[in-house]
Amino acid sequence: MRDGGPEQYRPFVQAYGAYIYKTVYAVLHSPHDAEDVTQEVLLLIYRSLPNYRMDGLKTWITRIAVNRAIDFKRSKARRPEQLMEQDAVEGQQTEYEAEGMLNALPAPAAESIALRAEELRYIHAKVDELPDHYREVIHAFYIEEKTYEQIAVETGLERKSVESRLYRARNWMRQHWRKEDFE
Repeated sequence: MRDGGPEQYRPFVQAYGAYIYKTVYAVLHSPHDAEDVTQEVLLLIYRSLPNYRMDGLKTWITRIAVNRAIDFKRSKARRPEQLMEQDAVEGQQTEYEAEGMLNALPAPAAESIALRAEELRYIHAKVDELPDHYREVIHAFYIEEKTYEQIAVETGLERKSVESRLYRARNWMRQHWRKEDFE
């Protein structure tokens, strides 16, 4: 697939496309945005294949999908005026159209909600195992989705110090946690 070109990539898209969409949808909660970001993720994966180290394919594509979805969500949050305009246009739909759109959304099963809640409890428990100085920045960056600048202001650290702590915290996690615990 790495050396075969776009024709050899089609089976990958067929095998993992739905999985990537579900992963992105879990972050964005918007079918339209999830479709757009899924397309971007598939392109990113295709372009990144030469750098892939042949270690944990599903973990690698999940990481790309989640990171891209989070980036999209953050960039969308930084554009509130565009969202207000979009909401105004969407508000012109009839009540019948809006109800039809709600019914078209996939309804999550109780089992998947329970599994997701259990995963989140597990992740929070693992984050609590981190040393204090790492836990603070990891929680702020990944769970509260704050920027380096916001974390720096709240903690009184320099931006570079926040970057360094996140880098060191990720290294600490790689050394002390196993990938299998999160798959």
